[in-house]
Amino acid sequence: MKCIILAAGYATRLYPLTENFPKPLLEINNKTILDYLIEDLETKNYIDEYVVVSNHKFYNIFNDWSKKYNDKVKVIDDGSTTNDNRLGAVNDIRFAIDKLNINEDVLVIAGDNLLDFSLNLFIEYALSKKTSCVMRHYQSDINKLKKTGVLEIDNNDRVLNMEEKPLVPKSNYACPPFYYYLANDLKLLDIAIKDGCNIDAPGSFVSWLCKKSIIHAYLMPGNRYDIGTIDSYERIKENYKGMNR
Repeated sequence: MKCIILAAGYATRLYPLTENFPKPLLEINNKTILDYLIEDLETKNYIDEYVVVSNHKFYNIFNDWSKKYNDKVKVIDDGSTTNDNRLGAVNDIRFAIDKLNINEDVLVIAGDNLLDFSLNLFIEYALSKKTSCVMRHYQSDINKLKKTGVLEIDNNDRVLNMEEKPLVPKSNYACPPFYYYLANDLKLLDIAIKDGCNIDAPGSFVSWLCKKSIIHAYLMPGNRYDIGTIDSYERIKENYKGMNR
């Protein structure tokens, strides 16, 4: 199984901190965000290769960082140079799959989010379901729901609908950027894009795919920490204790 890490954004809300440095390599307690994610996954043997999708501007920085993992981490350059000409998250997933000829199940994760529980629990849930899967957590704040992906699910955790940044959220289940895709579902990616799937938000493929294939939603057993602003970064540096495996 491959793990595609989306890390080609420009994190403009964190300027000047990220103007010349990638957000996923910011440090929390002397360890980068990506190190937390990879070291957690490495406690089990589900992932045989990590693919970090970088933009051109930060490619060399990511490449230098990746050397400590030898051949386990591969960094690829999506060619974008500014926030204005970025490919978008869905296109970056397709870019990685096409460039490396990936034809197996894939864990797709954002490279700028932290969790306080192990991602391996999510993988094990997906393996038990034998379907593509997403994560979900209960969000009571309507304003926050309007800024994220919102899931509608049935009593068996099946995703009935997924809407990115809805004006009127139809449930309280938010969907963070962590996805498990079966190889056969990923083969539909080109069709989804041609069909008008929003290429910018990573959850847009889920919105399209849940109408074509079975997707289940894993209820997160802990918390997610999204580093979106300098203030949130400072708070997380003070409060983050690591992952509970």
